[in-house]
Amino acid sequence: MTARPCLPWPDKRLRTAAAPVEVITDEIRAIWGDMIDTMEAMPGVGLAAPQIGVMLRLAVVDASETRGQAVRMANPVVLHASVQLRPHEEASPNLPGVSAKVERPRAVTVRFLNDQGAVEDRDFVGLWATSVQHQIDHLAGRMYFDRLSKVKRDMLLRKARKLAG
Repeated sequence: MTARPCLPWPDKRLRTAAAPVEVITDEIRAIWGDMIDTMEAMPGVGLAAPQIGVMLRLAVVDASETRGQAVRMANPVVLHASVQLRPHEEASPNLPGVSAKVERPRAVTVRFLNDQGAVEDRDFVGLWATSVQHQIDHLAGRMYFDRLSKVKRDMLLRKARKLAG
């Protein structure tokens, strides 16, 4: 497996909804492997396939203390989200050097195709839940800063441009 480069913002693929995965194949498993290597190299707690230019609804999440517990998901959807919100400082390798506090539901139940091709419903809490929701946003062509007010979003993007330029 291989760590792949992340697309730089504002690549238009980061604003494009990813295509559903019809069946789990060895090719899909290989993409997940590369995604995990890429996530570990950042280091990060999750990655969505569009971040590396693969326009499929694939995500990996590993918010474990020890690492090596990555959950591989195809076509993830939130079935239920807690009312209680949890703030967390979020960032993206697609827009390095900046981050922002985003509030998301503290817990979610997510349905996805797992690495065996079976439909799985799983509960995620805390950082796991935050990361899963962050990845699902990427699969829909959304970035974490889309959840900020216009003023905060503009400030963040200005700062990122200054860092990049």
